[in-house]
Amino acid sequence: IEAEKVKEKYPLVITRDLSKAKKWLNDKILGNKRIGLTASSGGLRLRPYGINVKEAIDEALWFLNDETDVRSSYYLEVIATEFAVQGLELDWTGICWDSDLRRLSNEWEFKNFSGTKWSNINKKEDRQYLLNTYRVLLTRAREGLIIWVPEGDKDDPTRLPDFYNPIFEYLKSCGLKEI
Repeated sequence: IEAEKVKEKYPLVITRDLSKAKKWLNDKILGNKRIGLTASSGGLRLRPYGINVKEAIDEALWFLNDETDVRSSYYLEVIATEFAVQGLELDWTGICWDSDLRRLSNEWEFKNFSGTKWSNINKKEDRQYLLNTYRVLLTRAREGLIIWVPEGDKDDPTRLPDFYNPIFEYLKSCGLKEI
């Protein structure tokens, strides 16, 4: 019951369709409400979807410029990572969730993409760092958030649906409403 009360005042939704996530965010623009997309700096396999987490952004332009500026968060083209948004907030946030932090059975699995493949993150400190990355992303929205989890691609061994499906199912089981 408490979770339902939270969701009434603070929408938490999830989708597999990036265009739906962008539309949901654009529908939230009222007055000076700010929207934007974020992703983990380790989300290197989001690039096939047009999301380049290694692209440098100008945080001042991203956070302060209006909806007519393609460099602003409003355009939903430039993605901010945990480094750009730490300590700052948006009204409505979209999180682009890659398979660097994924589910295996009932636990988190920690991955790093290097060269052409994912490898395990074994050091406890590095695992905690990755958890903190997603914690930062999940706490940047003042009014609500949407999480986009890609479908994956069965023909790309770096973006298999088996990487993404358990993430999506887990987050849905936590109470996020699918749109």
